[in-house]
Amino acid sequence: MQGMSESVRLYLVRHGRPTGGFAEVVDPGLDEVGTAQAETVARELAALGPLSLITSPLRRARETAAPLERLWHTQARIEQAVAEIPTPGADPPTRAAWLREVMRGRWTDLAEQHRQWRQRLIDTLVTLPKSTVVTTHFIAINVAVGAATEDDRIVCCEPDHCSCTVLEVRDGRLHLVSLGRQRETQIL
Repeated sequence: MQGMSESVRLYLVRHGRPTGGFAEVVDPGLDEVGTAQAETVARELAALGPLSLITSPLRRARETAAPLERLWHTQARIEQAVAEIPTPGADPPTRAAWLREVMRGRWTDLAEQHRQWRQRLIDTLVTLPKSTVVTTHFIAINVAVGAATEDDRIVCCEPDHCSCTVLEVRDGRLHLVSLGRQRETQIL
């Protein structure tokens, strides 16, 4: 059991490389590179656990959590609050065009539903009772880092596939410990 003075540490892992981009596929799984990335990050995190493990319900995040599930003999809890940002339109090109535009802005510029989604994600993270690995998405990690650094930009960091961003929860707030490996190429 964690003592009163100990903080909760969160390991936010961006999903591995998917079989298709946001502009191409609604809910892709991982491609061969993404599967290898998931195996690598699981080996890197293995000695920390077993820790609690939660995942976005989207296939690429669930498949990223799978190697840790096997190593730790556990099952990840599926958590809707750490899924992708809700986007208008069902077809991938419309979603991608919307997201490209949104990524240039600030949370205060978005509609109330998106600000509420952001707050639910933050609330979910700060109320986790113990150290946890969270397999999630690019924008979700940006939400957490932005909350920790008081940065209102929608994109304040650029986590690469299967990078691990580390945060602590202290006094009901997120605090950045370290950014995961940052990406070199555009995601959309």
